[in-house]
Amino acid sequence: MIKVAVTETEYHKGRSVFETAEGVHCFAAPTDEEGLARAVRSAGARHAVVGTGRYADDLYRALPKGGVIARFGVGHDNIDKTRATEAGLLCTNTPGVLDDSVAEHTVALMLAAARHLPLLTTRTKAGDWVQPLGRELRGKTLAVIGCGRIGCRVAHIAAFGLGMRVIGCDVLEMNLPHVGFADVVRKFSRAVGQADFVTLHIPGTPQTHHFLDQQRLEQMPSNAWLINTARGAVVDEVALYDALCQRRIAGAALDVFGVEPYAPISPDKDLRTLDNVIMTPHVASSTQEACDAMARRALENILLAERGQYQEMDLLNEEVLSRF
Repeated sequence: MIKVAVTETEYHKGRSVFETAEGVHCFAAPTDEEGLARAVRSAGARHAVVGTGRYADDLYRALPKGGVIARFGVGHDNIDKTRATEAGLLCTNTPGVLDDSVAEHTVALMLAAARHLPLLTTRTKAGDWVQPLGRELRGKTLAVIGCGRIGCRVAHIAAFGLGMRVIGCDVLEMNLPHVGFADVVRKFSRAVGQADFVTLHIPGTPQTHHFLDQQRLEQMPSNAWLINTARGAVVDEVALYDALCQRRIAGAALDVFGVEPYAPISPDKDLRTLDNVIMTPHVASSTQEACDAMARRALENILLAERGQYQEMDLLNEEVLSRF
């Protein structure tokens, strides 16, 4: 029986899949790297399924050569692919299976911003009967920054479901059909120039670190809301705080942050103190449907590795194959 350590949060999200998987024995393990590595060694596990925690050291020594570090999700900036390759470990993620979940959460945040839902909930529960004017989304312009699978899904919902005008900004060459986009451009300033909402769907890489900085924030219209369900590191949170305080943009709805659980990058620039910020705790992909699909995909990658079918895996570090 192949033993697979699954970090606790991810184990509980995909429990039904992990508990009934054939050919593997999955067990819950600590999320922190030291605890996870200890559990791997104690159980003699060959593979690990991990979430968003950062793994930079002991895990790469604990797993045997040929083992898999399977990311339960798409973003993988928390895994050191170079270190994994040096240790002969295969790194995978689960692309495609959470597109609907993240896209729907993105649209939910946009609707919440347009209709002041967090404010209205808090005030109504407090006994206040305030009725601020909201905005309809039909006819409004949405700028989608990053036209990958999720960005394209958001565009489809916004254009065909809500009647919005969608402009894409193709930051990376994805070669995907741009269904739902009124136009796709290369320049950020051109994409956001007339936008009512700007949503980010770019990966967290060294090249995209603080992609949305002070300069790009200044290119957004003052009535625009920022939506981020991508990665926290793509936004300069200090520059964002200043833009929000000075009302240079209307607001921000954020599901991801530079530090998670959220902590302000600068103590005097705490996004939680601003009334034009909506925050959710990195839950865009946390639907039961998406979690079950991620669990199945993670285990499929592990079984493919066991059979030596590396070309069929969602492999993130193909260079490791030269070591086998």
